Amino acid sequence: MKYCYILVILFCFSCGKEKTIQLPEITKSDIHDIKDVSPAYLFYNESEKDSIELNRKNLISTTNWLVNVDKRLTLRQAIPSIIKLQEKKRDGKMHKSETAKNYYTCNDTSIKNLGFIDFTDVIYHHGIDKNIVEHHSIYDTTSTSGLNHTISLLFKENDSISINSELTTKSHFLERLRFMDSVQNKIMGIIYLKFNENLTFQDYITYKSMLSELKLKHATIADDEYIFN
Repeated sequence: MKYCYILVILFCFSCGKEKTIQLPEITKSDIHDIKDVSPAYLFYNESEKDSIELNRKNLISTTNWLVNVDKRLTLRQAIPSIIKLQEKKRDGKMHKSETAKNYYTCNDTSIKNLGFIDFTDVIYHHGIDKNIVEHHSIYDTTSTSGLNHTISLLFKENDSISINSELTTKSHFLERLRFMDSVQNKIMGIIYLKFNENLTFQDYITYKSMLSELKLKHATIADDEYIFN
């Protein structure tokens, strides 16, 4: 039985009345088949501003959780409910599975079917940690051997992005990161992702999907993500 059919059945029984979710779209996903699942739904309400409804009645702690978030919700709306789901999974004392993961459900346009993004280890924070000190010399091409850089990648509104306070754009930031990585030791360290709370969930998933394509040699993307206003 195809998973997409199972998703429709669970959706209908869990809601009790007809509701729809517009899933975020991605152009490519490496994950398409997940077994032993439970769904949760975050609904968008067009008639009420800032309204959000979380349905998690069918969640089973020992299964993989598929979190279906309407792409029109802002991060300010969606992230608090997502954090609650994560806490419920992480703090579960009984019937807990160490192998069960959390995934965002997406529409993979390349295959016209569902794709998934793993966010099991992501830890969301409100605001920006002032203890994270950016190294502004990251764009300098002089030797930085032995230094461990901290990189802040800020995703703002209107497709505006900055890398350690240096402005770039949605169409160029991956190219910039790859260039930095191509210069030995230039991007050594940790990349922290920071997202404006007014971005839609579609924006967020788009950036996460783009970043998943990076194959960096000198840096890792931190599990801690920051939602700022």
